[in-house]
Amino acid sequence: MKEGFFSSASTRILGSLLLLMAMIALGSYASLNFEKIAYINPMPPTITVAGEGEVTAVPDVAQFSFSVEAEGEDAAQAQELSGTKVNTILEYLEEQGIEEKDIKTQNYNLYPNWRYEEVECPAGTFYCPPGEQVQDGFTVNQSVSVKVRATDTAGALIAGVGEREATNISGLNFTIDDTDTLKQEARALAIKDAKAKAVTLAEQLGVRIVRMQYYYEDEGYSHSYDDRMMYSEMAMDEADFGGADLPMGENSTTAKITITYEVK
Repeated sequence: MKEGFFSSASTRILGSLLLLMAMIALGSYASLNFEKIAYINPMPPTITVAGEGEVTAVPDVAQFSFSVEAEGEDAAQAQELSGTKVNTILEYLEEQGIEEKDIKTQNYNLYPNWRYEEVECPAGTFYCPPGEQVQDGFTVNQSVSVKVRATDTAGALIAGVGEREATNISGLNFTIDDTDTLKQEARALAIKDAKAKAVTLAEQLGVRIVRMQYYYEDEGYSHSYDDRMMYSEMAMDEADFGGADLPMGENSTTAKITITYEVK
């Protein structure tokens, strides 16, 4: 009897162990399959929308540049002549209320001038030696940029600079001094536009937005009225009027963004 009892108990224990091992094996198999599924499709479903915002404003700054050129027999003379002309123009600008911080030298160049000197052919020969370059003084060219905060005076200032022997005046354009504020406003409008599109798209697809997953912003860009003007040296002699009327128009700053949302 005892022998049969122990045999029956052993059989039950062995059966329980086998059942337990089978359950562990099935659990491991299921876990492995879930891992495979997660590996095959690790990313949750998403939607991506683009938003754009635009802000316009009237320019509050005008900018232009002028240059002065002078020639001299030597470098010192050329620099002195150029400096005298530039100083005369700078004094005029300061008298008109242009602050020193708004006047900046862009380029300053000093270079020698050369002339080509021909050599006479020796009498009775067919060979003529080549000519040679001979230094013939120096030239100084200085370019200065000017920022005008009272934009309605830009035309008069250009005329005044021309009357004071500026060689060239160019690049007049109207801009916004504080562009960061405009960019922030345009970005806020772009984000609002993207969010509205995301809500509409989610409703149409029958899904729910869970959270933002990705954000990208293009570099903001501006469209501005650019009235570029170029005066020749001859035109400077005739610039005895009070300045042309220069329409400013509006500047437009645009922001473009892309947002990706996780959905369920």
